[in-house]
Parts: sequence; C-alpha cells; structure tokens
Amino acid sequence: MSVNELYAKYTRVWIPDPDHVWRAAEIVRDYKEGEPVLHLTLEDETPLEYSVGPKSNSLPFLRNPDILVGENDLTALSYLHEPAVLHNLKVRFLEPNHIYTYCGIVLVAINPYEQLHIYGEEVIRAYSGQNMGDMDPHIFAVAEEAYKQMARDERNQSIIVSGESGAGKTVSAKYAMRFFATVGGSTSDTNVEEKVLASSPIMEAIGNAKTTRNDNSSRFGKYIQIGFNRQYRIIGANMRTYLLEKSRVVFQAEDERNYHIFYQLCASASLPEYKDLCLTSAEDFTFTSMGENIFIEGVNDAADLEKTREAFTLLGIKEGNQSSIFKVIASILHLGNIEICSQRDGESCHILKDDLHLKHFCTLLGVELKQMEHWLCHRKLITATETYVKNMSTKQAENARDALAKHIYARMFDWIVEHINKALHTSSKQHSFIGVLDIYGFETFEVNSFEQFCINYANEKLQQQFNSHVFKLEQEEYMKEQIPWTLIDFYDNQPCIDLIEARLGVLDLLDEECRVPKGTDENWAQKLYKQHSVSAHFQKPRMSNVSFIIVHFADKVEYQSEGFLEKNRDTVYGEQINILKASEFQLVADLFHDKDDVPPPKSSRVNVRPAKTTPKAPNKEHKKTVGHQFRSSLHLLMETLNATTPHYVRCIKPNDLKEPFMFDSRRAVQQLRACGVLETIRISAAGYPSRWTYPDFFNRYRVLLKKSEMTSPDKKLVCRNLLETLIKDHDMFQFGKTKIFFRAGQVAYLEKLRADRFRTACIKIQKTVRGWLQRLRYRKVRKMAVTLQRYGRGYLARRHAEFLRQTRAALLCQKQYRMVRDRRVYLRVRRAVVTIQAFTRGMFTRRIYQEFMLHHKAMLIQKVVRGWIQRRRFRRARDAAITIQCLFRRVQARRRLKQLKVEARSAERLKSLNSGMENKIVQLQRKMDDKSKELRTQNDQLLQVNNKLQKQLEQVKSQQGEAGGGAQLSSLQEELDRLRQELQEATAQRKRTEEEHRNEKTGLQLRVEELEKENALLKSEKEEMNHRILQQTKSSGEDSGTVSLMETSLQAELDAERQRYQNLLKQMTTVEQRYDNLKEELSMSKFQPGHRRNPSNQSSLESDSNYTSISTSEVGDTEDSIQLVEEMGLEKAAMDIGVFMKLQKRVRELEQERRRLQVNLDKMEELARSRASESRSSTSEQETADLAYNNLKRQELESENKKLKKDLNELRKSISERASENDPSNELQDSYNLLLSQLRSANEELEGRKEEVLILRTQIVSAAHIQESKQPIQQSSEAPEVSEDKEPVDSEEALKAYHGLCESKKLLEAQLQTQSRQHGDELEALHTQIELLRDDIEKKQEILSFTASLSPEARVEYSVQQEITRLTNDNLDLKELVEKLEKNERKLKKQLRIYMKKVQELEAEAQTSRSRPAMSRQVTVQRKEKDFEGMLEYYKEDEALLFRTLITDIRPNTVSATVPCLPAYILFMCIRHADYVNDDQKVESLLTSTINAIKKVLKKNNEDFEMTSFWLANTSRLLHCLKQYSGDEAFMTQNTGKQNEHCLKNFDLAEYRQVLSDLSIQIYQQLIKVAEGIIQPMIVSAMLESESIPSLAGVKTMGYRNRSSSMDVDSGGPPTYTLQALIRQLGQFHGTMRDHGLDPEIVGQVVRQLFHCVNAVTLNNLLLRKDVCSWSNGMQLRYNTSQMEEWLRANNLSQSKAAETLEPIIQAAQLLQVKKKTTQDAEAICSLCTALSTQQIVKILNLYTPLNEFEERVSVSFIRSIQTRPQQRHDPPQLLMDTKHMFPVLFPYTPSALSLETLHIPASLGLDFLTRV
Repeated sequence: MSVNELYAKYTRVWIPDPDHVWRAAEIVRDYKEGEPVLHLTLEDETPLEYSVGPKSNSLPFLRNPDILVGENDLTALSYLHEPAVLHNLKVRFLEPNHIYTYCGIVLVAINPYEQLHIYGEEVIRAYSGQNMGDMDPHIFAVAEEAYKQMARDERNQSIIVSGESGAGKTVSAKYAMRFFATVGGSTSDTNVEEKVLASSPIMEAIGNAKTTRNDNSSRFGKYIQIGFNRQYRIIGANMRTYLLEKSRVVFQAEDERNYHIFYQLCASASLPEYKDLCLTSAEDFTFTSMGENIFIEGVNDAADLEKTREAFTLLGIKEGNQSSIFKVIASILHLGNIEICSQRDGESCHILKDDLHLKHFCTLLGVELKQMEHWLCHRKLITATETYVKNMSTKQAENARDALAKHIYARMFDWIVEHINKALHTSSKQHSFIGVLDIYGFETFEVNSFEQFCINYANEKLQQQFNSHVFKLEQEEYMKEQIPWTLIDFYDNQPCIDLIEARLGVLDLLDEECRVPKGTDENWAQKLYKQHSVSAHFQKPRMSNVSFIIVHFADKVEYQSEGFLEKNRDTVYGEQINILKASEFQLVADLFHDKDDVPPPKSSRVNVRPAKTTPKAPNKEHKKTVGHQFRSSLHLLMETLNATTPHYVRCIKPNDLKEPFMFDSRRAVQQLRACGVLETIRISAAGYPSRWTYPDFFNRYRVLLKKSEMTSPDKKLVCRNLLETLIKDHDMFQFGKTKIFFRAGQVAYLEKLRADRFRTACIKIQKTVRGWLQRLRYRKVRKMAVTLQRYGRGYLARRHAEFLRQTRAALLCQKQYRMVRDRRVYLRVRRAVVTIQAFTRGMFTRRIYQEFMLHHKAMLIQKVVRGWIQRRRFRRARDAAITIQCLFRRVQARRRLKQLKVEARSAERLKSLNSGMENKIVQLQRKMDDKSKELRTQNDQLLQVNNKLQKQLEQVKSQQGEAGGGAQLSSLQEELDRLRQELQEATAQRKRTEEEHRNEKTGLQLRVEELEKENALLKSEKEEMNHRILQQTKSSGEDSGTVSLMETSLQAELDAERQRYQNLLKQMTTVEQRYDNLKEELSMSKFQPGHRRNPSNQSSLESDSNYTSISTSEVGDTEDSIQLVEEMGLEKAAMDIGVFMKLQKRVRELEQERRRLQVNLDKMEELARSRASESRSSTSEQETADLAYNNLKRQELESENKKLKKDLNELRKSISERASENDPSNELQDSYNLLLSQLRSANEELEGRKEEVLILRTQIVSAAHIQESKQPIQQSSEAPEVSEDKEPVDSEEALKAYHGLCESKKLLEAQLQTQSRQHGDELEALHTQIELLRDDIEKKQEILSFTASLSPEARVEYSVQQEITRLTNDNLDLKELVEKLEKNERKLKKQLRIYMKKVQELEAEAQTSRSRPAMSRQVTVQRKEKDFEGMLEYYKEDEALLFRTLITDIRPNTVSATVPCLPAYILFMCIRHADYVNDDQKVESLLTSTINAIKKVLKKNNEDFEMTSFWLANTSRLLHCLKQYSGDEAFMTQNTGKQNEHCLKNFDLAEYRQVLSDLSIQIYQQLIKVAEGIIQPMIVSAMLESESIPSLAGVKTMGYRNRSSSMDVDSGGPPTYTLQALIRQLGQFHGTMRDHGLDPEIVGQVVRQLFHCVNAVTLNNLLLRKDVCSWSNGMQLRYNTSQMEEWLRANNLSQSKAAETLEPIIQAAQLLQVKKKTTQDAEAICSLCTALSTQQIVKILNLYTPLNEFEERVSVSFIRSIQTRPQQRHDPPQLLMDTKHMFPVLFPYTPSALSLETLHIPASLGLDFLTRV
C-alpha cells in the first residue's frame, strides 16, 4: 500500500511524548506524500500539526486495530514497533491485570507488587501437558515447554530469568522450580524436590537484601541445575553462584539494608539459644545501621529465621553446624563495631584494651585475642631478605577490617552453597537437567562502580546469546515452511564484548594495573583513554579524567574508576587469615583452609631452621583477580547455556514506588530496550511476523470471497487466489507448507477490507430491514383505522339493543317481585305453625323416653353386678383348684425324681454332698457290724454241729438274717415316716404362703385396674388435645420448612463425614501402594543367594490385607505397624496406622476372647476324650452307659431346640404385634416381663425334666447291665458266698433310700426358698410399677394444670413439645427393648450352635471309620432341611485354583453372556457352604483370599476401565449378598421365603462387610481415576475447540500460538476430538458399567464425577485462555453442554445430579453471551452467575475478546462495578476449580431377586471341582 493510502483521514497513529513516551493521535486530513505537516487530533480533542520531513521527524507509527489490542503474543500485532508493544503491555497489565505476555519465545513478566492466586496446584495441573500458546501466558507454560522438550528431544534445557532489581526475577525462578518439583516429583522417599525448594529461603537469607528498588533484591546470580532420571523424575540438583555483592556487608546506601540474615539474628537475639552470640538490636551495629532503616514493612525477621533454620534442617545441616554458622555471622557484626583509635603521629593506631566487641569476636571465632588485636593494627611486609612489621594508619586498619569482614562472609556464603549442593547431590546417574538462571539485569545508576560493570558485562554476553538464538529460530521457521528468505540483519554486540574481555581490553588492563606495585585507579583510567579512544563503544566524559563511558546494547553507562583496583584485588592480609585458620572451631578453620592445602606428613627428623627466612609463596587463589574469576565463571556459564535449549523470561519493573498495578511507561520502555524484547520485535518485523494457517485464514477471511470461489475443495488454492487478488505486491506475503506469512501491516490491511465488507453488508441489511419495518408500520396503522371504525359502529348498535333489553327486563322484574313478596308472607306463616307443632310433640315424646331409659339402665346395672359377682367367685374357686393340683403334682413328681436320683448315685458322693448325716450313717454302720458279728458267732457254733443238720442250720441262718434285715427296715421306715411328716408340714406352709401371695396379688390387680381406668381417661383427654394440635399444625406449615432445613444440613454433614472417611481410604490406598513399592524395592535390593523365606510363605492376610481379621495375631500387627513406620516415615505412617490401629483394637479384644474360649474348649475336649478312653479301656459296661447317655442327651437337645425355636417365634410374634399397636410403653413392658418370666420358668422346667429323664434312663440301662453281669456269677457261687453278699447289698440300698429322702427334703426347701424369693421380687416389682404410675399421673395432672393456664397459642406449642418428647421417649424405650430382644435372640442362637456342634462332635467320635477324601460336610440326620440348595463345596487343596480361575485369570468377556456379577454369586455360595458346616477357618480364608486377589488383579490392571468396572460390580454385589443373607431383619424385608432360608446360620460377617465396603470405595476411586485419565485429553478439544455449530466461530490471529517447539510436527500436532467423540466415550463407559451389572445408583455417581471433571477442566481452560472467551465460543459451549444434558436424559441419568455439576460452565457460556454495559446488566450477571465466584466472573470479563469490530470489549468501569457490588457469596479463594475433587460415594443396599439354587455355572469357566450342595 502507498503512503497516501496508509496515512488517510481517520487513521490512528503514535507520536512521541516526553511524559508518556508515546501518545495516541488521529489524522484529520488526508496526507499527501511530500507534505511537511501532518494534521492530527489528540485523544483530548486537541489539534496538533506534526512536522514531517527527512531531516526532522519521519512519519509516525501506525496504531493497530482495536481488535488486536490486548493480544497474548506481541508478535500477533499487525504493526510491530515500540509504541505498539508498550501500549499492548500497558493495556494487559492495567485492565485485565495480566502480568504475563508472550513476545515470540520470550515471556515478559511484569511485577504486580501484589500476591496473585495464579500459582496453585490446580494451575500447575492445568498447564501440565499443554503446548505453549494453547493457554494464557504464564511462567508455568515456559516451564512446561522446557520439561516437554527435555523429554521429547532428550536435550538439556535452560530457563534464563533476567531483569533489573525489583522486577521479580527470584519469584519467577522460584515458581518455575515449584512447577518442576510438582510435575517431576521424585519417586523415592528422598524428597529432592522439597530440598530444592528449601534452598530458596536459605539463599534469600544470606544473599538477598533490601535496596531502594526492591525489598528482597538478590545481590548475587545463581544457576540451579535440576537433574532428572530416564523417567524424568527429579533425582538431584546443583547450584552455582556468581558475583556476590560483598561490599554490602560493610556499606549500605540510605534506606537500604545489609543481608537479611544479620537482621534475623538480631531480631531473635533475646531467645535462649542465641544468648551466646551476644547480639542486641540491629541499630547497635555499624554494619546493619548504615541505611538508617532496619525494618521492612510486612516482614517478620524472627519468623524468617525459623524458616531458615527449618530449611537448614531439611537439607541435613546439623544443629551444631547451624550454631557455628550463626556464630560466624554474629562475629562479623562484632568485627564492624571494633573501634580503631589513631595515635598521635597519625601513622599508627591501636584498639582499646577493654573493647567488648573484639572480645566477642575472638570468642565466637575461637581465636587468640592478643594476636587478632595486634594484626588488626599492623601488617607484615616480606622482601627477598627480610620481613618487616609495619604499623597501619586508622584508615588502612579500617579498610583491612572491612576487607576481613567481606572475606569471612564470602567464605561463609561459599561454604553454605557447597553444603546445599551436597544435600541436593545424588548418587543416581543423571539423564538430563533443566537449568534455571536467576541473574541480575542491566543496571545503570548515578554512580556506577565495579559491580555494575561486571553485571552489565554479563548481560552483554547473555544478550549476544539471546540475539543469536532468536535469529536462529526465525530462520528455522522459514526453512521448515520452505519459503524463500534472505539473511536478516540483527544487532551483534561482539565489538562491545571485545572491548571488555579481549586482549588489552578493560579487564585485561585492570588486571595489569593491579599487578603494578603502586598502581592507581587514575593510571588505569588513563591507559583506557589511550588504548580505546578510537573504539565506537568507548567514550571519555568531557568533565572528568577518572571515569569512562561504555556504549552497551541497552544504553550508555558512565563508570567511576575509583575503587576498581581495590575491588578487583579483593586484598585480605594473610596474617589475619592465618589466625582464623588456627581457630579452635573446626568449621571456622575449614572455612579458610584452601582446597589445595595438604597437611605435611609427620616426620621423626629434627627440623633444622634456616638462617634466613624464606618468603612464603603467595596463595594461588589470591593471584586470580575478581574480574578474572568472574570472566572464567561467565564463560563456563555461556558454554552450559549454549549446550542447552534456552527459554527466556524477561521481568519488568512497572514503577519505582512499588505500587500494585501502576504502570510507568518511561521506566517500562527503558527495561524493554535493555532486556532485548524490542530486539525480538525488530527481528520479527524484519521478516514475516504475522502467520496464519490455511484453515484459520480461510475461516477468517472467507467473507472476502465470491460464492463461486468458496465451492473449491482445495483451501490452499482458494487462499492463494484471494491473496493475489487483494494484495498486489507479492513480496508482502509468502506461502509456506502449512502457513501463510505476512509482512508487518498486511493483516491490518486485510482486517480493514474485512471490516469494509461487513460494513457494506450491514448497510444493505439495514436498508432492507428499515423498509420492511416501514411497510409493517403502514399496514399496522391501516388495520387500526379499519378496526376503530368497525368497533364504533358496533358500539352504537349494541347501545340501542341494550335499551330495548332493559325496558323488557323492567317489566319482568316487577312481575316477579310482586309474586315473590306474596309467596314469602304465606311461607312464613306456614313455617311458624309447623314449628310449634313439632316442639310440642317432641316434648311429650322425650318425657316418655326418659322414663323408659331409667328402668332399662337399672336392669342393666343389676345384671352386670350379679354376673361380675358370680364370675369372680368362679374364678377364685378355679384358681384355687388349679393351684392345689399343680402343687400336689409337683410334690409327687419331685418325690419320684429324688428317688430316682438316689438310686443313681453312690453313698460316698451323697456323703460328700451331705456331711451332716455322718453320725447317723456311723450308727447304722455299727448296728450292721454288730449284726454281722452275731451272725458269724452263730455260724461258728452251728458249724460244730453234725453235718447231717446242715440244711437246718442254713435255714436257721437265713431266718436270723431276715430278722436282722427286718429290724433295720423298721428303723428306716420310722425315719421315713418322720421325714414324710416334715414334708407335709412344709407343703402346708407353702400353701399358706401361696394363699397370702394370691390375696395380695388380687388386691394389687384391683389397684392396677383402677389406675388403668384413670390412665385411659387421661389418654382420651390427651388424644383430644393431640387432635386439636394436629388440626392447628396442619394450618401452619412453618415446621416443615425447618425440618427440611435440618434434613439438608444433616445430609450435608453426612456427606462431609463420608467424604472425609473416603479420603482417608484414598490416602490409605496410596500409602499401601507406596508400601508395596518400597517392599518390592527392598526385596530386590537385599536379595541374597540361598534359601530365604519370602512374604508368600507367610499368611496372606498379614502380607496382602490391609485389615485385621480374626486370625491375625496382635504381635504380628505390632510388628507390621513398626515396620510400616520405619519404611514410610513417622509423619506419613501415622496417617495410615492411626486409621487402622483403631480398627484393630476391637478385633484384638475379640481375638483374645476367642483364644481364651478356644483354650478352655480344647481342655474340656481333651479331658472328655481322656475320660472316655479310660472308661472304654476299663469296663465295657461304662462305655455302653456313656453311649446310651449321649444318645439320650442328643435327643433331648433336639427336642429342646425345637421347643426353643417355637418359643422364640411366639415371642417375636407377640412382641411385634404389641409394638405395632399404639399401647403405652408401660403396658408393653408388662407384657414383655410376663413373657420373659414364662420363658424363664419354661427353661427351668425344661432343664429339670431333662436332667430327670436323662439320669433315670441312664440308671435303668446301667442297672440292667449290672443285673445281667451278676446273674452268671450268682449261679456259679457257693451258698455261703451268696449269703454273705446279700447283706451289704441290702444295707447299701437302704442307705441310698435314706440319703434320697434327705436330698428330696433339701430340694423341696430350696424350691420353697426360690419361690418365696420370686414372689418377693414380683411383689416389689408391682410396688415399683404402682409408684411409677402414681408419678406419671401426678406429672400429667401438673401438665394439665399448667396447660390450662396458658394462652391457646402457647398451649398448642407446649402440647406439641410434650408430644414430641413423649414420642421420643417411647421410641427410645422401644429401641432399647428391641435391642434386648435381639441380644437374647443372639445368645440363644449361640447356645443352639454350641449344642449342635457338641452333638456333631459326639457323632463324629461314635463313628469308627471314615472314607479317605473326607469332605468337610458333616451329615446331621436330625435337621429338617435335608437338601441345602444354593451352596458350592470344594476341597481345601482346590482353594488356590478357585481364586485363580474365578478372580486372577478371568476376563469380563468370558462371563458377558451369563448372569451379571457371576463371580460374586459363586464366591458367596462357597461362603454359604463354609458357614453351613460351621468352618470358621474356611470362611476366614475365603473372604481374606478373595479380597487380596481382587486387590492384586486391580493393581495389575490399574489402567483398564473394563476390568475395574467389572470388579467394582462384583465387589459391591458380594457386599450386597453378605447383607441380604446375613439374617438381619433390616436386610430381609425384600427377600423371598426361599432366600430367607438361605441366610447364614453360624457366623456374623459384619466386620468383613465393612472391609468389602472400604474395598468397594477404593475400586470406585480407581475407576474414576482411570476414566478421568481417558477423557481428560478429550475435554478441551471437544468442549472448547471443536465447531459443533459449523461456521459460527470466528478466527483471530494467534501470533505465536501453535508454534510451540514441543509439538510433534511429524504427526500433525496433537489429536483433536469432537463433542461426539467425547459423548461416545461416555456412552462406552456407561454401557460397560451397565453390562457388568453395576448398580444404577453407583453408575449415576460415576457419571456425576466424570461430568464434574468435564466441567472443571473446561472452566479452568476457559479461565486461562483468552482466545475462547468470545460470544461465538459461548454459543458453541452452550450448545455442547445442552448435548451433554440430552445424553443424560437419553440414558435415564437425570436423577444422578450430573447435570447440576455443569452449572458453572453453563453460566460461563451465558456470561459470554449476555450484554455487558449498564448497571442493570451487572445486576443481571450477579443474579445469573450464582455458581461462579466473583473472581471467576471478573476473570472471564477481562478475557472477553471481540472477534470483529462490531463487538465491544468489556469496559473497565463495568468490571469494577461487578467487583464492588455487594454480594452474599462465600467464594473460595482460588480461581480455578479443583479437578481432583471427588464427591463422597454411597453404596445403597440393592438386594438381588436371583435365587441361588437356580444359578447356572457355565462349563467354560472350568469350575468342575465345585460340587453343588
């Protein structure tokens, strides 16, 4: 374009301005080439004639279109020049507060002087994995670019952060290192990334200080290399420092400070641990008080010292070394306060003897005080022949003292850096590294000295490297796109660098002058004038002979030569250093020992002292000047940078006042020129700065095409034809392979053509629309006129018709009125007559009825009273008869029982039981002995008689024996009669007691009936009051709102608690994973040849399970916990151990109880076996008796079990019936007590009957066997032996009978005492109940009286409160009752299980042989249910095969055609069988191995969504089965009768249900993690970038966007996804979960979580990308969200609350579309965007970008109105949403309708070893 076209009327330009650097203006008259004046108008409407000419001013710079203002990348601007760059930075910084801007490969960072919330972990995650340019400019984007290039190109990277003091270099470098620490965190426990970050506070303390420009200025340069391994995880780091400003230790300018560490120590001087430093306030020390201001606003030096010490500790520097460091630093302060006094001659000086600071200095450093005092005032001169000690003047001594202080601090600084590097060093091999260079920027002050010279020299070298790199990238871009290019000329500062570092350059001459014995700064300056006066980069000031000027790339700098030689030499006297080397403190001595020093070897030879002292060779290090050292380190740095891929961050200081978000254009331009940003712009502008891809160019400028040209399929050809038509000069653009390159200004020209085309189209549209509107208006007016005429004529006609109707209506009304009036009079008279008749007849009828009713009621009363009297008499007689019958039958039964017991027991046992009868037994024994002696005497006499009389003698003997037995029987009979008489007396006494109790009970029952009547009356009154209360409650609905709010708050608390618990589970899972990894590493690292026990040999429960089961020992748990603490660290292990140690506590108690019971049971079994074996070996008779007893015992137990079941069922039924009624709690308690007493008496009676029958039957069997065994013996024995045996048998039987009677007597006495106690307890209970009823009546009377005194409203409220209290108490009583019943039921079940187990054991012992494959099933014939279906049985050795087949090796597709969750059903059927056979070890092994196997499978397939979903469904189904068949009534409500029969019988698996629930939560979290990992790369492309609505989105120039070198160009860039691809992926997830049988509620929660991820990632990218914040993108985004909502409705997921998670992104899309101008719009936005925080709303408004000139930017005033508008919001402090937030998951109970006996197991699973039971 020609000059006349460019500088036409209304064109906007930039003109120079002394105050604002550049000022905007507008051309008001067309400019013709050659005219001397350009007519302009400023922004304030001030006219200006701007002179133009070849000698004066050139034509002003053109302004960019408004649509390009505020771009993320400066190279995207159409016109690239200084005012455009400055204006773009200013607009971005002040309006949307964007501190980062791209300028090609450079990131420009402006210090906001305010803390911004843009550096959190969410922001790091948002930038991680993104290409540079895809997101808004950020330091994290540069760090991610470096990280990706390191991983892709396997080339080392460097991030160069530069800028002047106060620009924010240190902070930027810190955030870059934080990004690397977060993204590339170490995998081991070394936490290298934490150590890298911990080095920052240390280096800030010892290397940063307050200056006039910055409160935390880095006074040294540092280069940190962060090392990575092959997995690109941080393994170590290394730090190099450059040019510490040592002069600051001894001198600070006004309003500046020394290094922070000095003030931190002084601020903490009062603490006990720092008392030995002898420090006071910083104002008391010379080295810290020169700046006259020792404080920094907002900084706590004491707190910073604690942070520094924590960092020292983290980096492994011990407390002793820390104390030594602080002593050295404190000694420097004391050294500065040493007062050096001058002597009278002025040539010498001395130090006062009582100088306290010198004493402290020597004490802290551990050196000799006298020697230090001497050498601070003297120096040693060494010549070739002699050594002299020379006095120093006061000035020389002070300089030497300051030099020593600087040297000590520098050595201390180097020592700390060295130890930091040791702490960050790693033994692992470093694969690559990323270096972060934080170095000083270009500096120029009023007085510039040696430090500024070195700083600017370093910046010259860095600028040279920067220029060459930018030029190289620019040329590579042209070559890659295959476009013709010519060499671009760029500024080369090599001549300036040669001036400084070449031979005979500034540094070379400075070193030469330093070597001259009497060299001075003036002589050095003269040599510079002489040597470099002809150089273009060197100038001599006119008014000075001691200064010189160097023309740097950024500006001219005048340096004062004074002090250059001294600072370059950095002279420190060796005598002072030698004293410090001899310090008694090892650290101080080590500071000053040279690395090259080697201690001399010890020798036994005698040292011979030479006659002349040989001068000591000077230290090699001291030969190297500071300039030489700096030049060497700078060359090393440049070599490192050249070997890496550099990335540049240029920090800009916006103002010198440190005010937040204030922009000083003059200061900014100075820094832009100095940091090389404008040089980048110049290089870009010299070539083709604007670049467009062919699709973007076609979409943006297709409006300039004709309709016929748009139909061509070749978009490149269309773009070529269009450009050749629009731009005549073909040098203004070039066509590359993928992009079109434009010269500067061409994009602006195309934008102008596009705007003109739009303007023409708008005019045509406006013309057409306005004509259409006028035609509409004419038709509307004509239609209105016709309508008015029609309505007017109709009105007149209707009015006449109305008159006629009114006349006719008047006549009708008169007629009807008269008729009604007469009829009303007649009806009134008739109604009065009828009323009088009715009342009269009714009066007579009521009188007759009342008399009849009186007679009838009297008869009824008589009938009822007589009937009641007769019934009462009958009941008393019947009760008395029943009582007498019961007592008589009981006496006879017990009498018979005692007789049987006496026969079954031996005399010795009865003797031990009743020791009181020993005297009587002795007497009877004596009588028996006397009788036996008499019999023997008679026998002896009779034997002497003749044998012929033998038979007669035998007969006589038998008669005598019978006579003796009869005497004994008679005496026993007498005793028996006496006992019977006593028994009858006891029975009579018992009857009398029962009669008294019965009478008292009858009286109490009458009293209770009276109280019940009163209670019923009170109930009726209460019900009436409740009825009124309910009516009033229905009228007021306020309580419902309160209840709903309470429910909402409780639900929120429940969700929060559930989320905390699930987060703990998630942390526990993470810790488990970390523990497994560490264990694997440990096993690999400690492997040794030979046999060694590995964890697989141990219990799988202890090695793999994360819970404590029944068999886990307490010792094992403790050892595992200790090992976990040792391997994971105390802090991290505490989180895990604290969680499950609480869970283990209860389990350990149960384990100890189980062990105790098991030991007792084992002992009893062993005792029983030993007795059984002894009895079997001794006599066969006892074995037979035991077997008979066992059979009888088993039968009795079976009958008892049946009866107990029946009683329990009746008890449950009665309780449930009574609980379902609305009876008061005391009546329910009475019924419960009655039933409980009945049950107790039934149990006692059952026990007694059982013992009686068992003993009786056993005795009968034993007696029968004894008789059978004695018969043959009696037949074979002789007569004397028979006669001798009969007497003991008879006496034994008599003794047994006697003791039986005694026992029966005692038993009756005990029964009487028991019954009397029971009667007393019942009487006391009745008295207590009466008292309670009285108290209840009194309370109710008080309540009634109190209620009567209240107002109606208060009465209603009080009644409601009382009713709520009563219902609450009743509910609590019912709950307590239910708990008691359940406890009793569990106790009875437990007893029943124990009895059944004993019976089974007895059966097992009775069996003599078994078959070999001994199945674990035991046959119990006595059970009713003979066939148990729905169970699976397997051998113990097949258990591993079961888990391998069913869990480890199974794939979801193998069971896809079967019942969903088939593995869960099979495992539960196996558990059922183990429960059926009462095998606790098998149940434990099954559940434990199942859980561990599932964990191993999920760990192996931790990235497989299908496998994770499959096992989540099966785990939840197994959990539901354990609940459904647990036997708990809460889970059995939906079961069928058959399913209730399948409930578990022996084990309560509630603990395992909790473990499975936790495992389900962990699997759910893994499922969410896998699904989010799959869809996360698709979200941004699908939701924000894809064109769901074609041709809607406009395209703007993106500058450097998509030019990231981290993009894989060969593969065509990153993959792009459409919305349909995302929806298909979600549909695939949903289909997979549905096919696996996952519960719909869990599926809904998964979808909700994924939708939250979609919303969070989309909104975070929207908040970080300016290019998607436009009206058209808002429309696209709203359409995309509607498609997501439609998908939810199509899959019946509307109730999952997933749509609610999309609310923030929906409101963000609406925010992009609504009007944003007026106050009403601001109010509408605040009411609309309730799901967005104010910070997010403001961010979106700041990012809003118009895509054409017809859209407007959001004004700053409108954004401020949004910010200042009062809102009742609880906004979170962070800008971005938490993408890792996880809603608490809830697994609702979902019972299965499947019957286990109908389940079919396919043969393809290979489970043939399972047997269906």
